[in-house]
Amino acid sequence: MKNLKKGKAFVYGDDVDTDVIIPARYLNTSDPLELKKHCMEDIDTNFAQEVSDGDFIVAGDNFGCGSSREHAPIAIKANNISAVIAKSFARIFYRNSINIGLIIVESKNLPDETSKGDELELNLEKGEIKNLTTGKSYPVTVFPKEIQELIDAGGLVNYTKKKLGV
Repeated sequence: MKNLKKGKAFVYGDDVDTDVIIPARYLNTSDPLELKKHCMEDIDTNFAQEVSDGDFIVAGDNFGCGSSREHAPIAIKANNISAVIAKSFARIFYRNSINIGLIIVESKNLPDETSKGDELELNLEKGEIKNLTTGKSYPVTVFPKEIQELIDAGGLVNYTKKKLGV
């Protein structure tokens, strides 16, 4: 896992559900490139056009609530987001994200102190996020070694294949 990630923040509130992350009308495909085009469009119509590789999604409590569809973290990952940083995550979204290799990080204070466009730096090795725009730093919990390996492999399927030597 590349331990240092930098990008700008796209900031949302509490209870961002999977229907907003990827609207149900696009669930007739599982193609990441197609899902990428429609990610967040019902809450932020310009997201897909404005997001750049390495940017961050920052949100409040209960990010990823709603249905258990794996399409939501796939759409986010397809946009080459460095990480989703939220106060808390819906448990099924949290697990689906880990399973596909999407980095998700909990931070209780950063979401309230970050604005759209702020430059962020995530250091996974140190367990720290810096808001380079405001100069504030926030501690985060570092993933256990096994979870880091799973994310590095690109998700559970690739991780399992690697462990099995397939």
